[in-house]
Amino acid sequence: MCGIVGVISKAPVNQLIYDALLLLQHRGQDATGIVTMEGTKCFMHKARGMVRDVFRTRNMRGLPGKVGLGQVRYPTAGNAYSEEEAQPFYVNAPFGIVLVHNGNLTNTPALRKELFDVDRRHINTDSDTEVLLNILAHELDMAARDLSLSPDPLSPEEVFNAVRAVHKRLKGSYAVVALIAGYGLLAFRDPYGIRPLCFGVGSAEDGDAVMVASESVAIEGTGHKVSRDVAPGEAIFVDMQGVLHAQQCADNPSLNPCMFEFVYLARPDSVMDGVSVYQARLNMGETLAQRLISTMPPNEIDVVIPIPESSRPSAMQLAQKIGKPYREGFVKNRYVGRTFIMPGQGVRKKSVRQKLNAIGVEFKGRNVLLVDDSIVRGTTSKEIVQMARDAGARKVYMASAAPPVRFPNVYGIDMPTNAELIAHNRSIEEIRKFIGADALIYQDVAAMKRVVGALNPLIKSFEASCFDGHYITGDVSAADFDAIATQRKTQSSQAEEEDSPDRSRLALQGQETP
Repeated sequence: MCGIVGVISKAPVNQLIYDALLLLQHRGQDATGIVTMEGTKCFMHKARGMVRDVFRTRNMRGLPGKVGLGQVRYPTAGNAYSEEEAQPFYVNAPFGIVLVHNGNLTNTPALRKELFDVDRRHINTDSDTEVLLNILAHELDMAARDLSLSPDPLSPEEVFNAVRAVHKRLKGSYAVVALIAGYGLLAFRDPYGIRPLCFGVGSAEDGDAVMVASESVAIEGTGHKVSRDVAPGEAIFVDMQGVLHAQQCADNPSLNPCMFEFVYLARPDSVMDGVSVYQARLNMGETLAQRLISTMPPNEIDVVIPIPESSRPSAMQLAQKIGKPYREGFVKNRYVGRTFIMPGQGVRKKSVRQKLNAIGVEFKGRNVLLVDDSIVRGTTSKEIVQMARDAGARKVYMASAAPPVRFPNVYGIDMPTNAELIAHNRSIEEIRKFIGADALIYQDVAAMKRVVGALNPLIKSFEASCFDGHYITGDVSAADFDAIATQRKTQSSQAEEEDSPDRSRLALQGQETP
């Protein structure tokens, strides 16, 4: 899960991309990068760290041009500690292409072999984004050689033909923004529409910019107007004159947005595929309340307390539904990285109590219902339940606005192995005992899909594999999970070697070591 943005304008875009990345910072805190183009020359700056730390005035001055793109990274594949794998990625032939990607390819090993054996292209990192870039570069090269389409070096029709070929080769989830030097901006989305992507336009005062981004908040928050979502399998190409071309490039596209975007990942003020993230979370709170009422008497609860931030809408709706007061019982330190997003379980454990502090008056002598957006590994929930008890709670109940996370996710969310999931092969009672709660209530999978889907009848299904075990692309096997587990184990060992006291302290502050 990453945040991506691309802009083509009649005015300089470096500040605009920076502002958009700040609005997408919640989607990735590990690394960030911006590339701009002036004429056919690329200017790039990228590094590990958050947007505000990576880009200084001198860096921004070195990013001229009226077209560009950027990314905030949250690594789920490749080497999370490698600065080389920060995006954007660049390849010089054909034309000169620079690319950012949100998602995860599930057939990366096969593609690497094809690139080496057939396409004669070299891959220098472990990143699937570099693989994707080289696949696109090869297919653009092949499409541009078909002179029957157009006498021009590269026409929109040739670009769309290249994307068609890319769709036939890639498996998994991907939302992509690329710049083709001297030609324009290309954006496309996987045929299942798993990862989000939308675009919008600015006013004449803003240089008639066209912006593509992971979430609508990046477009609206920079003063632009959202046009629509990029459809599954669709590609849009904006030429250097600002003319937008769009075409469906997949054979059998279908919309299956990632349910975890609505549960946790996206900002509540975003609208994705016609669904308000905030309203989706309110609806989840209502069905969670119904589930709670059928599980335990609400009169045993004195107060409903959310675990900041994503759970607030669900907790408010639940409290209203059961007729109990809603209170803020935890204060969040906004200058500590998100524990879900932090590479390394050791860092994740250490940061919980630095990240949250309990307001004792809301807990002392009360039976409290804590509401979280989801429970993934269980370690954070265990710490928070104990914090509530330490603050004087008489009883601590826990409710999750999402169903049990029982299966790995292979489409770009950091929950890829069974061993890391508290709900895998465990009963609700076993999970309750592990986290130390007096009662544990989970959302129902079918109810969650129903109430979120009701917000846009055009959505017939969701990518919800971490809850229901159904992998929408149909190409995921047990062997894939074994390979991922091996890779994760190797990366964990590397992280332990690098996790010196100074590095751990700085990582918690969202900073990089010198």
